[in-house]
Amino acid sequence: MADNRVVEGRMVTPEALAELIEDDDVMDAEPITDADRECPDCGGNVLEVGYMPSITEFVTGRKCQDCGWKETDVDDD
Repeated sequence: MADNRVVEGRMVTPEALAELIEDDDVMDAEPITDADRECPDCGGNVLEVGYMPSITEFVTGRKCQDCGWKETDVDDD
């Protein structure tokens, strides 16, 4: 399946990648794409996935393929 990618040594689906970023279950996720940037921690490739953690929210998350670095477009203020 083309949507699956290797992250930290294991194959993940878009939903599994979103759950790694969110640290919780998600309702739905879009296909994984390359974020066209390097990880600020290790210089590795960064992947991006859009997902719905709840019925009223859409989040874009980014996760390094090689280390634990991750971020979202959600403002935690």
